Amino acid sequence: MLMRTDPFRELDRLTQHMFGAANPGTWSKPATMPMDAYREGDEFVVCFDLPGVTAEAIELDVERNVLTVKAERRPFAGKDVQMQVSERPLGVFSRQLFLGEALDTDNIAAGYEAGVLTLRIPIAEKAKPRRIEITGSTSDRKEIQA
Repeated sequence: MLMRTDPFRELDRLTQHMFGAANPGTWSKPATMPMDAYREGDEFVVCFDLPGVTAEAIELDVERNVLTVKAERRPFAGKDVQMQVSERPLGVFSRQLFLGEALDTDNIAAGYEAGVLTLRIPIAEKAKPRRIEITGSTSDRKEIQA
Protein backbone atom coordinates (compact mmCIF):
# COMPACT_ATOMS: atom_id res chain seq x y z
CA MET A 1 0.00 0.00 0.00
CA LEU A 2 2.90 2.33 0.61
CA MET A 3 6.26 2.57 -1.11
CA ARG A 4 9.24 4.62 0.00
CA THR A 5 10.49 7.05 -2.60
CA ASP A 6 14.20 7.54 -2.01
CA PRO A 7 16.42 4.81 -0.55
CA PHE A 8 19.27 7.31 -0.02
CA ARG A 9 17.19 9.83 1.96
CA GLU A 10 17.95 8.10 5.27
CA LEU A 11 21.67 8.15 4.42
CA ASP A 12 21.41 11.90 3.69
CA ARG A 13 19.69 12.48 7.02
CA LEU A 14 22.36 10.51 8.83
CA THR A 15 25.14 12.44 7.07
CA GLN A 16 23.54 15.76 7.99
CA HIS A 17 23.29 14.64 11.59
CA MET A 18 26.92 13.45 11.69
CA PHE A 19 28.33 16.66 10.22
CA GLY A 20 26.06 18.95 12.24
CA ALA A 21 24.22 20.68 9.43
CA ALA A 22 22.54 23.69 11.04
CA ASN A 23 20.15 24.18 8.14
CA PRO A 24 19.04 20.76 6.90
CA GLY A 25 16.91 21.88 4.01
CA THR A 26 15.83 24.54 1.60
CA TRP A 27 12.79 24.66 -0.69
CA SER A 28 14.98 23.41 -3.56
CA LYS A 29 16.55 20.59 -1.49
CA PRO A 30 14.43 19.84 1.58
CA ALA A 31 15.44 17.55 4.44
CA THR A 32 13.35 14.56 5.45
CA MET A 33 11.05 14.20 8.46
CA PRO A 34 10.61 11.07 10.58
CA MET A 35 7.36 9.15 10.15
CA ASP A 36 5.43 6.06 11.22
CA ALA A 37 2.91 4.30 8.99
CA TYR A 38 0.50 1.52 9.93
CA ARG A 39 -2.89 0.06 9.11
CA GLU A 40 -5.65 0.40 11.69
CA GLY A 41 -8.88 -1.34 10.70
CA ASP A 42 -10.11 0.14 7.42
CA GLU A 43 -7.66 3.06 7.52
CA PHE A 44 -4.02 3.58 6.73
CA VAL A 45 -2.43 5.97 9.26
CA VAL A 46 0.72 8.00 8.66
CA CYS A 47 2.27 10.17 11.42
CA PHE A 48 4.99 12.76 10.76
CA ASP A 49 7.08 14.36 13.53
CA LEU A 50 7.14 18.14 13.06
CA PRO A 51 7.87 19.64 16.49
CA GLY A 52 8.05 23.42 16.55
CA VAL A 53 6.28 23.83 13.21
CA THR A 54 3.02 25.79 13.07
CA ALA A 55 0.06 24.28 11.24
CA GLU A 56 0.18 27.21 8.80
CA ALA A 57 3.74 26.24 7.77
CA ILE A 58 2.66 22.76 6.59
CA GLU A 59 1.68 22.00 2.99
CA LEU A 60 -0.10 18.77 2.11
CA ASP A 61 -0.79 17.79 -1.53
CA VAL A 62 -1.98 14.68 -3.34
CA GLU A 63 -1.50 14.31 -7.08
CA ARG A 64 -1.85 11.03 -8.99
CA ASN A 65 -1.45 8.92 -5.84
CA VAL A 66 1.69 10.81 -4.72
CA LEU A 67 1.30 12.37 -1.29
CA THR A 68 3.67 15.28 -0.60
CA VAL A 69 4.17 16.82 2.84
CA LYS A 70 6.29 19.98 3.16
CA ALA A 71 6.92 21.97 6.30
CA GLU A 72 9.19 24.81 7.32
CA ARG A 73 10.63 25.46 10.76
CA ARG A 74 11.75 29.06 11.01
CA PRO A 75 14.24 30.45 13.51
CA PHE A 76 12.88 31.99 16.67
CA ALA A 77 12.74 35.73 16.20
CA GLY A 78 11.76 38.30 18.71
CA LYS A 79 12.61 41.81 19.76
CA ASP A 80 15.89 41.99 21.67
CA VAL A 81 16.54 38.23 21.29
CA GLN A 82 20.15 37.10 21.36
CA MET A 83 20.39 33.40 20.55
CA GLN A 84 22.79 31.58 22.89
CA VAL A 85 22.39 28.00 21.65
CA SER A 86 20.71 26.87 18.43
CA GLU A 87 20.77 23.08 18.02
CA ARG A 88 17.30 22.37 16.66
CA PRO A 89 17.30 21.92 12.88
CA LEU A 90 15.72 24.75 10.92
CA GLY A 91 14.63 24.99 7.32
CA VAL A 92 12.40 23.01 5.01
CA PHE A 93 11.39 19.39 5.54
CA SER A 94 9.67 17.25 2.94
CA ARG A 95 8.44 13.72 2.38
CA GLN A 96 6.81 12.07 -0.64
CA LEU A 97 4.89 8.81 -0.43
CA PHE A 98 3.52 6.78 -3.29
CA LEU A 99 0.06 5.59 -2.29
CA GLY A 100 -1.27 2.35 -3.75
CA GLU A 101 -4.48 2.08 -5.73
CA ALA A 102 -6.07 0.38 -2.71
CA LEU A 103 -6.22 3.70 -0.83
CA ASP A 104 -8.98 6.32 -1.16
CA THR A 105 -6.95 9.50 -1.73
CA ASP A 106 -10.12 11.61 -2.12
CA ASN A 107 -11.00 11.21 1.58
CA ILE A 108 -7.74 11.82 3.44
CA ALA A 109 -8.20 13.36 6.90
CA ALA A 110 -5.34 15.40 8.39
CA GLY A 111 -4.89 16.49 12.00
CA TYR A 112 -2.03 18.29 13.73
CA GLU A 113 -1.52 18.05 17.48
CA ALA A 114 1.51 18.29 19.79
CA GLY A 115 3.93 18.54 16.85
CA VAL A 116 2.63 15.42 15.10
CA LEU A 117 0.84 15.55 11.74
CA THR A 118 -1.49 12.54 11.50
CA LEU A 119 -3.03 11.50 8.18
CA ARG A 120 -5.84 8.96 8.03
CA ILE A 121 -6.31 7.46 4.59
CA PRO A 122 -9.30 5.14 4.15
CA ILE A 123 -8.94 1.82 2.36
CA ALA A 124 -10.90 2.03 -0.93
CA GLU A 125 -14.13 0.03 -1.00
CA LYS A 126 -12.96 -1.90 -4.06
CA ALA A 127 -9.87 -3.08 -2.14
CA LYS A 128 -11.72 -4.40 0.92
CA PRO A 129 -12.26 -8.16 1.18
CA ARG A 130 -15.75 -9.21 0.20
CA ARG A 131 -17.69 -12.44 0.02
CA ILE A 132 -18.74 -13.69 -3.40
CA GLU A 133 -22.02 -15.58 -3.60
CA ILE A 134 -21.98 -18.83 -5.56
CA THR A 135 -25.12 -19.52 -7.57
CA GLY A 136 -26.44 -22.80 -8.89
CA SER A 137 -28.70 -25.53 -7.69
CA THR A 138 -28.20 -29.14 -6.74
CA SER A 139 -31.47 -30.26 -8.34
CA ASP A 140 -29.77 -30.58 -11.74
CA ARG A 141 -27.72 -33.50 -10.50
CA LYS A 142 -28.38 -36.83 -12.14
CA GLU A 143 -27.54 -40.14 -10.67
CA ILE A 144 -25.99 -42.83 -12.85
CA GLN A 145 -26.86 -46.37 -12.02
CA ALA A 146 -24.66 -49.20 -13.16
